[in-house]
Amino acid sequence: MPLLETPVRLGVQLQPQHSSYETIRDAVFRLEDMGVDVLFNWDHFFPLSGEPDGLHFEAWTMLSAWAEQTERVEFGCLVNCNSYRNADLQADMARTIDHISAKGTGTGRFIFGTGSGWFERDYDEYGYEFGTFGTRLDALGEALPRIEERWGRLNPAPTREIPVLIGGKGEQKTLRFVARHADIWHSFVGADEIGHKLDVIAKWADTDGVDASDLVVSSELRGREIADADALYDAGARLFTLGITGPDLDFGPVQRWLDWRDGKN
Repeated sequence: MPLLETPVRLGVQLQPQHSSYETIRDAVFRLEDMGVDVLFNWDHFFPLSGEPDGLHFEAWTMLSAWAEQTERVEFGCLVNCNSYRNADLQADMARTIDHISAKGTGTGRFIFGTGSGWFERDYDEYGYEFGTFGTRLDALGEALPRIEERWGRLNPAPTREIPVLIGGKGEQKTLRFVARHADIWHSFVGADEIGHKLDVIAKWADTDGVDASDLVVSSELRGREIADADALYDAGARLFTLGITGPDLDFGPVQRWLDWRDGKN
C-alpha cells in the first residue's frame, strides 16, 4: 500500500491523434510550463476515436523528441505495445531515450509503460500476428525479464533504474507481472476495487518472494469528478492521468486537476 506521504502527481496523456505535430509540440511546452508531472502518449498507429483515418503519429519517435524538448517533466507511453518490437530492442530504445532526457542533470526522466496490446487494426495493417488475449499476455510475461536483463548489459547502462508501469487488472497474470516487475500499476478500476487488487498483488509478491511495498497506484481521471478522485486518493492512488486529444486541445481541465493535486500535497 502506498505511504500516505507519497505525493500526488498529475499525468496528461497527449493523445497523438487528429492534431498536427506542431500542435503537439506546442502542447508539450505548455503542459510542462503549467506544472504537469508526467506526459504520456499511446502506442497505436491509428486514431482510437473520431475519424478512424485521421491524423496520427507514432509513439516512440515522438518520445525521443519529447526527451530532447522537455527539461523537467517525466514522460512515457501509456502504454507501449509489447507485440510490435523485440524485447531487447525495447530495452535499448528505452535506455537511449533515458539518456537523451538526462541532459544537464545526469538522470533520465523516461517511464517505461508497457502492456500486451489490444487494438486489432494496428496488428492487421502493420503485419503483426494478433493472436489471442492470452498469447499476447504470455508474450508480455516473457518479454519483461528479457528487458530487465538487457538493461543490466547495455553499455552505457541506463542513467537510473527505469521505472516500469504496467496497466491492467487481471488477477491471474497481469497483477502477477505487476508484483514482479512494476514500479507503477495503472488501471481504470474504481476506488472500491483498489484494496482487493492490492491484496492480490501483495499475495503474488509473497508467492514470488519480491517486494512490492513501494508500488505506486495510478488511475484515470476520464469521466471522474473531484469526489471520485478523492475516493481514489483515499484508496491509495497517487498518480492520476487525464487524456486530452485534438484537433482542439482543451487545457482547462488540466488546470482544474493541477489545482486539485496541489490541494492534496
